[in-house]
Amino acid sequence: MAEEQGKTGKGINTGKLATNMQKRLSRAQEKVLQKLGKADETRDTAFEEGVANFNKQMAEGTKLQKDLRAYLAAVKTMHDASKRLQDCLADMYEPEWFGKEEVDTIAEETDILWSDYHDKLVDNSMIAMDTYLAQFPDVKARIAKRDRKMTDYDSARHHFGSLQKGKKQDQAKIAKAEEELGRAQKVFEEINVDLQDELPQLWNSRVGFYVNTFQSMAGYQQRFHKDMGKLNQDLNDVMTKLDEQRLAKKAGKDWKPGPKKSEAVAANHSITPDAAPKTRPAPPGPAPVRPPPSPRPSLTPAPDTQQDIISFDGEALVPDANTAPPSQATTPSQATTPSQATTPSQPQTDTAVAAAAGTATTAVTNGSSEVLPAGVIYKVKAMHDYAATDGDELEMKAGDVVLVLAWENPDEQDDGWLMGVKESHWLENKDLLAKGVFPENFTQKL
Repeated sequence: MAEEQGKTGKGINTGKLATNMQKRLSRAQEKVLQKLGKADETRDTAFEEGVANFNKQMAEGTKLQKDLRAYLAAVKTMHDASKRLQDCLADMYEPEWFGKEEVDTIAEETDILWSDYHDKLVDNSMIAMDTYLAQFPDVKARIAKRDRKMTDYDSARHHFGSLQKGKKQDQAKIAKAEEELGRAQKVFEEINVDLQDELPQLWNSRVGFYVNTFQSMAGYQQRFHKDMGKLNQDLNDVMTKLDEQRLAKKAGKDWKPGPKKSEAVAANHSITPDAAPKTRPAPPGPAPVRPPPSPRPSLTPAPDTQQDIISFDGEALVPDANTAPPSQATTPSQATTPSQATTPSQPQTDTAVAAAAGTATTAVTNGSSEVLPAGVIYKVKAMHDYAATDGDELEMKAGDVVLVLAWENPDEQDDGWLMGVKESHWLENKDLLAKGVFPENFTQKL
């Protein structure tokens, strides 16, 4: 009984093998005839375009998978290198140095951040990539099967046609050939229709997959670099404080750590609902009063003398023709033009009378004949040194002349503070860009 079943199974396998060999020979023969032009071939231009797109999509996906794996390997390598570097720093960092605990914490958080970043890439981007590519082998196999079934259909079609055209028509053979043709056509059309619907959908799905993949990667990278930037800032603050500690010990001074730069920046830029608007602190008190300079002799005559001069006739206003009028020396608080200069031999009353008569023609600004630059209100002179304590403040030395400017927004002006630019900068560059604020009580108006 067992021997009979074995013979039967062997016969089935042998028959199936013979059938497969016959199909392969028929397909090979059909391909040769088609290449030689002796047999026509079923062509579907739309399907062939879909197959070309499928091959392109599969090649691009395979390359993307390869590059993504390389990127993950690089992230893992960077993680390992970063961990070794942080461990090396932690081992070298001596306990008495500033920020030993902070350095250890930064090393641990950096390692966790790298691990989390790598795991998210693997769990989301890489797994999604593998799932996306897993559908291509099955579709590729079905396309190859469709090509084989199309060859079988063409072969059956040509065989049936040749029997119909033969001189001796055997109806039994014709009927059998027709039956084989119908069966081959049905199998081919079923798989052909399925692929015609599936290939365009697969081709269009690539856009959504690319968007999701790279959007998720971009989001992970953004969060990773943001958190890593905070840790790097903290490490930079620790190193800065350590250097301050080193310099203080070198100078033999006591040293206490100040607030971290990141904390100071956050405090300066944080806004709470109940916080009042930040105002500039009141200007410091002036330095000890210095002795004032000796008074300059007045050039204006007494009222009674001036009245007597005005009563003179016109000849009193004419200077001596033999006397040359050299320019009068000026002081920092008073500037004159050549038209206002007096001579040693010329009476000082000439200037007073001319001013009273309204004969002065120069443009007078800030109480003198000097024309100030556009936008300048008046000038002041620094009476004491002032060291700037903020980026928008103007540093001054005693004796500096400052051109006072109007505030662009008067609401921003704080009591006791002025906006200006050094006169030396204006004379050298002819611009008012290097402006800053300074305490008014450190200066004297000119």
